[in-house]
Amino acid sequence: MIRTHRLILAALFFFPTFGLTFLVPSAQAWGCKGHQTVAYLAEKHLSPEALKMASDLLKANPTDPSLRRWCGNAIYDLLADASTWADDVRGQRKNGAWHYIDIPRQAARGPLSPFCGNQGCVTEAITEQVAILKDKTADPAKRADALRYIIHFVGDLHQPMHGVDNDDHGGNCVPLQYFHSDPRLNPHHPEAEDYSPNLHGIWDTDIVERDMEVGNPQRYADDLDQRFAKEFAGWERAGIHVDDWAWESHDFANKVAYGDLPVAIAMETPVKTPSCHDDNDIAGRMLKLHIAVGEPYQASAAEVVELRLAQAGVRLAMILNDAAKTFQ
Repeated sequence: MIRTHRLILAALFFFPTFGLTFLVPSAQAWGCKGHQTVAYLAEKHLSPEALKMASDLLKANPTDPSLRRWCGNAIYDLLADASTWADDVRGQRKNGAWHYIDIPRQAARGPLSPFCGNQGCVTEAITEQVAILKDKTADPAKRADALRYIIHFVGDLHQPMHGVDNDDHGGNCVPLQYFHSDPRLNPHHPEAEDYSPNLHGIWDTDIVERDMEVGNPQRYADDLDQRFAKEFAGWERAGIHVDDWAWESHDFANKVAYGDLPVAIAMETPVKTPSCHDDNDIAGRMLKLHIAVGEPYQASAAEVVELRLAQAGVRLAMILNDAAKTFQ
């Protein structure tokens, strides 16, 4: 949800931020392959009851065959296919704000309600959709949609740039050079100060897919499952605490996503920024910093990406395993 590249005005989807609506392209938080990785990894940790619950719901309530699927044709694995659906319907259902939460960089840990906004946010959305999934009296089609939302939003929540804001739309207003790719204005709407690559975009897709190497989400999930196997029991013992997971993303964004940039970016005084022109032209100011990142930044960011994808997969399984108990 993605919130990713949410200011790119040349694409086909809308989603609101700070009460306004923008067009966004086909990319999402973690991109197609990242979200699919989370789903594949979660499947490894589902109880038999949770796997049956999820499979039965998705089989009996398939997606609209006329829906344009930005990640391509439906793939065989039901959960991996469901993992990107929330982005496909984002424009139709006007719920783009559900994919992220704008926690100011300088915010201290505490209640998240002040940052959620009138249109909702990812932490509230997960809680609401879990309640629908657990409701025995709910319409099965709505429960299936709730399941698809949960699979996607747990992934979104673990992307660090989906839990932070510096008056820059989660880093969308921070142009930078990524390896040999220089930041360029969107040729369709240069007045929007919409640049690519940008800080949010590389965390959504580029860092993940560069780290993935072979580009196979199922194999990547296998690798992450082995690499973090010793951590799983601790994550499971910690329990389901959605707000804590959001603060983890916020902390990683500050420490690594912003903190490891070769040029320091100051914490802005929080103000409403309907566009990248606002806050004294934040995108223009960031462009003048000439931020360029390469292998050192990729290496530190990839460590965080791998951890967050693994946590998202295991924690998604925890949520679905818990939901399945309702029907035993």
